[in-house]
Amino acid sequence: MNNMFSKSAIWVVVALLLFMLFKQFDSHSVAGGSKTIAYSDLLDEVKAKRIKDLVIEGSSIVATRIDDTKVRTTSTYLDRGLIGDLRENGVRFDVRPPEEPSFLQQVFVSWFPMLLLIGVWIFFMRQMQGGGKGGAFSFGKSKARMLDDTNNTVTFADVAGCDEAKEEVTEIVDFLRDPTKFQKLGGRIPRGVLMVGPPGTGKTLLARAIAGEAKVPFFSISGSDFVEMFVGVGASRVRDMFENAKKHSPCIIFIDEIDAVGRHRGAGMGGGNDEREQTLNQLLVEMDGFEASSGVIVIAATNRADVLDKALLRPGRFDRQVSVGLPDIRGREQILNVHMRKVPIGTDVKADILARGTPGFSGADLANLVNEAALFAARRSKRLVDMQDFEDAKDKIFMGPERKSMVIREEERRNTAYHESGHAVVAKLLPKADPVHKVTIMPRGWALGLTWQLPEHDRISGYKDKMLEEISILFGGRIAEELFVGQMSTGASNDFQRATKLARSMVTKFGMSDSLGVMVYEDEANEGFMGGSNKTISEATQQKVDAEIRVILDTQYALARKLLDENRDKVEMMTKALLDWETIDADQINDIMAGQEPRPPKAGVTIRKQPPSGDGPAATPNATAPA
Repeated sequence: MNNMFSKSAIWVVVALLLFMLFKQFDSHSVAGGSKTIAYSDLLDEVKAKRIKDLVIEGSSIVATRIDDTKVRTTSTYLDRGLIGDLRENGVRFDVRPPEEPSFLQQVFVSWFPMLLLIGVWIFFMRQMQGGGKGGAFSFGKSKARMLDDTNNTVTFADVAGCDEAKEEVTEIVDFLRDPTKFQKLGGRIPRGVLMVGPPGTGKTLLARAIAGEAKVPFFSISGSDFVEMFVGVGASRVRDMFENAKKHSPCIIFIDEIDAVGRHRGAGMGGGNDEREQTLNQLLVEMDGFEASSGVIVIAATNRADVLDKALLRPGRFDRQVSVGLPDIRGREQILNVHMRKVPIGTDVKADILARGTPGFSGADLANLVNEAALFAARRSKRLVDMQDFEDAKDKIFMGPERKSMVIREEERRNTAYHESGHAVVAKLLPKADPVHKVTIMPRGWALGLTWQLPEHDRISGYKDKMLEEISILFGGRIAEELFVGQMSTGASNDFQRATKLARSMVTKFGMSDSLGVMVYEDEANEGFMGGSNKTISEATQQKVDAEIRVILDTQYALARKLLDENRDKVEMMTKALLDWETIDADQINDIMAGQEPRPPKAGVTIRKQPPSGDGPAATPNATAPA
C-alpha cells in the first residue's frame, strides 16, 4: 500500500509540473507560428499599409499582414502616436486586457508549497503507521535478522574449544528436533539460555551452531538495537520480534550483548520510566508470557553478567547459564585445526606447538592468528603457509608490528640490548620462571625491545615463589643497565610499576606476607592505596603494609643483582648476539646459557642492517641470514 501511495504521489507531482509548463506557454499559443520583429519594423509596416489588423494585449502586439502572415513584438511602448498611425493607415485594431490566470492556476501557485508540505507529512505518517519493514520510519519493527537452514550452515563441527558448553546446549537441539520426547514426561526445556564469557570465545558461533544442528530459523539481534531516543520504540520492537518468532516456531532468538538493555532497573536517570527500562520490562513480560510448547528459545550472550537485572536471571526466563571461557591448550589446538582447514598449510606447521605458544588466546584471537599468517605468506608470494609465517604472525600479535624504519643510535641499541639480556638471563637462572621464548631489540609498537616468556602449561593459579621470581625478572633490566652500562634509563619504568603492583597484591590481597598474615588490606572499591584513600585500615597499618612491600622489592632486587653479577659472561654474550641479529630464539638462548657460541638464525629470518653510527639512516635493505 505504501509503495502504491509513493508511486501515485510521484505521478501527481509530474502532472502538476507539466500543467505549469503548459500554462506558462499557453498565453503565447495565440501567436502560434508568428514571427518576432522589432517594434520599429512594425511601425514601418503600418505606415507602408502592409498590416490589415492588429491586436494589442497587455505588453505584446500581434499583427496580421495583408498576406495573412503574423508578426509579433517582444516588447511594446504604448504611446498615443501608435493609435493615430493605425487609424490613418486603415488598420483595424483591438485592445484587450491582459489574460488573468485561472482560479486553478492561482490556487496552484499560491498553495503549492503548503500542499507539498502536507503531502510529505501524510507520506511520513503513513510510513510510521503502516510499519512496512522497508519504510524509513518503521521504528516499531524488530531489526532482528532471520537465518534459516538454507543460509545457516554452522554446526557443532565448526565450534571447538568449548566442549562443556556444547554438552550444556545439546539437549536444546534435541528439544527443537523432537519436543514430544520431553513433554510426554512432563519436562520443560529451559526457555532462556544465557551464555557468559570473555569477548571472542565463540558465544555467537555456538548459538548459530544450535540453530544449524536443529535446522530451525535463527533470529539474531543486538541488545543495542532495541533502544532508541523515542520512548516506547524498544518495547514495540520486542513485541514484534516475539510475534515473528512465534510465526516461525520452533526457532531460536539470539540477543547479543544483552547487558545493553538488561541492566539493573532503577539505576538510570529516568526514574524507572526511561526507554531502556521500558524495553527491559517488555522483554521480561514476553519471556515469561509465551507458552513452553511454543518452541521459541531465547539465547543471550554477555561478558557482564554481574550487571544484569535479577528478574532477568530468575527461573522461567533465563533458566540456564552456560559459561564459555577461554580455551585451554587442547581447545586451542582444536580451534586452530578448524581455522587451518580454510587455508593451505605447509607440512612443518604443528597445531599443538602453536597452541602451546598462544596462552590466553580466545577463539577470535586464534582465527586472527591464522589470518595474519596467511597474509604474511601472501606478501612473500608463497603457495603454502608455513611455520615461519605463523611465528611472525604470533610475534606481531603479541609484541606489535616491527618498526624497521626506525633509526636508533648505537648507544641506545646497546643499552636496550643489555636491558633485555638482563631480563632473559635472570629468567633462565630462576627455577620456577616460564621458559624464555624470544628476546628482541627490534622496536615493536611502543617498546624498543622485548623479552618474551611462554608458559609450558596453562596458568590457573598464582603461587608465591613464582610471583617473587617474576619480580626479580622485572628488575633484571635496570640492574643490567647499572652493571654494564653504568647509567640508568627510563626504560624500566613499566617494569617497576608491574613489580610494585604485584608485590602490593601479594601483601594486601593474597595474604602472602608472614608479618601481616591473611587479612585483606586493600579496598578495591577505593582502588587501594595508589588510586585513592583507603578507609578500611589505620594509618599505622598502612605504614606496615608499605614496609612489607619494600622488603619484598628490596629482597628480589638483591637476588637479581647477585645472579647478573655472577653471570656477566652470559649477559655480554647475549648482548653481542642481540646487537648482531636483533632477535634470538629459545635455541640460541640455551646455547648462550650453556656457555657456547649461539647458532646463527634460521634460514628465512630477516636481519635489519644498522649503520655503525645511529646518526645516519638505516643503511641497507633487510638481508636474509644464512642457514
